[in-house]
Amino acid sequence: MKIYARFFALYRERVGQTMVELDLPQDSTVADLVDDVLKRWPDFSPDPSKIVTAANKEYVKHTHVLEDGDEVAFIPPVSGGA
Repeated sequence: MKIYARFFALYRERVGQTMVELDLPQDSTVADLVDDVLKRWPDFSPDPSKIVTAANKEYVKHTHVLEDGDEVAFIPPVSGGA
C-alpha cells in the first residue's frame, strides 16, 4: 500500500524532502513506517520512541494500523520555553 510520509523542520532537513511516497505491506503500523524511515535515513532520530506522528492530521500512537493512501506527518521534538 502507498503511504505518504510528510516531514517537518529537523526531520525535513535530515530526509532532504518535505514528503515521500513509501510502499508498505497491508496492515502495517506506524511503527513499521518508522522502521522503514530509519532504514532509509539512519540518522533520522537517535530515539525512535520519541518520534511523534499524526495520521491524516490526527495524532496517533505507533501501534496505529495504516490504510492505503494515509498521510503520516513526522513531528520533531519541541524544546524551549521558560
